[in-house]
Amino acid sequence: MSGELERFRQETRDWLEENCPASMRTPMPPEEVVWGGRNAEYANPDSKLWLERMAAKGWTCPQWPAEYGGGGLSSAQAEILAEELSRIHARPALTSFGISMLGPVLLEFGTHEQRLEHLPKIVRGEIRWCQGYSEPGSGSDLASLNTRADLHGDHYIISGSKIWTSYADKADWIFCLVRTDFEAPKYQGISFILFDMDSEGVSTRPIQLISGSSPFCETFFDDVKAPAGNIVGRLNDGWTIAKRLLQHERTMISGFGLAGGQAEGGGASEGTVESIAMRYRGDAEKLSDPVLRDRIAQFKIDSEAFALTSRRSAEESEGGGPNHISSMLKYYGCELNKRRCELLLDAAGNRALGWEGEGFDEDELSLAREWLRSKANSIEGGTAEIQLNVIARRVLDLPDLTGILRGKR
Repeated sequence: MSGELERFRQETRDWLEENCPASMRTPMPPEEVVWGGRNAEYANPDSKLWLERMAAKGWTCPQWPAEYGGGGLSSAQAEILAEELSRIHARPALTSFGISMLGPVLLEFGTHEQRLEHLPKIVRGEIRWCQGYSEPGSGSDLASLNTRADLHGDHYIISGSKIWTSYADKADWIFCLVRTDFEAPKYQGISFILFDMDSEGVSTRPIQLISGSSPFCETFFDDVKAPAGNIVGRLNDGWTIAKRLLQHERTMISGFGLAGGQAEGGGASEGTVESIAMRYRGDAEKLSDPVLRDRIAQFKIDSEAFALTSRRSAEESEGGGPNHISSMLKYYGCELNKRRCELLLDAAGNRALGWEGEGFDEDELSLAREWLRSKANSIEGGTAEIQLNVIARRVLDLPDLTGILRGKR
């Protein structure tokens, strides 16, 4: 390692020791995850302080350009920062769809003015974003969407609805796919537009899930006005941006499979699989069940291999952003997370059967809910079947047999 990078590591270590509050070096309880936004609330005052300090350095988005509020770090410096944050077990200062999805496509497709308007606010956690993609009749076949945007002078009038809009009831702005040309083939005539969720005509309704939580919403647009300048990229070429953003989203979702991670949506019980297993099925030295020991050992090996593969993929795509490999990572990461939840249920036995009421602690009550929630990993961001199709066609370069099979019918 060069002397310059060694100096950066020491400076980073010194800064973190001085500026990361002690409570931000502990496991993150769900109620303390920081999403930011105009109406942000902080269960722990240190969370706000930690966000402000990290945002001032641009380290909530360490590799974004400094002119847009980011840290302007090189990949080597960003890796050092991540290592030093991990070393002190620091919590993420900010969880944001703006960081994981919108920001990267604005850097690639947005105008300079759009970047100046939105990226610094994302870095500072001032605006919370949601994603308007799926519709009641357009899920896996996303390109068949019908939400329309009609141009009226210098603004668009947006009408239609979206579904499975994560945290739409809490978001400030939305990045949304709309149809701007109904005469064009379905993969054309789609545009990518941004608008304020406080706009007149926007309404949301939470969807209750089997897990008991309601992170998803139905979202309705009743003649919503959005400035024409809020179109990102070329008019009627939103499908290009949509596909790119999905690669970023799938990379984010793949993080559910990183052992011990705190990835949003994947669920993360306090403690590792083996610590939970030892609590219920072990003695002073080892687990009593040899089959469970073997399953946990294999899970840990697979988790470590997945983490290394994810890191290698990020290094190989340096400068080019995510690619079709994101489908591989998304598919395997989600399957790995489902295995983790199943292992937790098996390890806890009947202590994982509690749903509410007395007789179970909070960790025990969360186990079945997290297992149920993990099933959605195979649907969100593109179903497992879609990912396998992408892998077959784009990664393995296998022939598309759809036309052949149709011809035989």
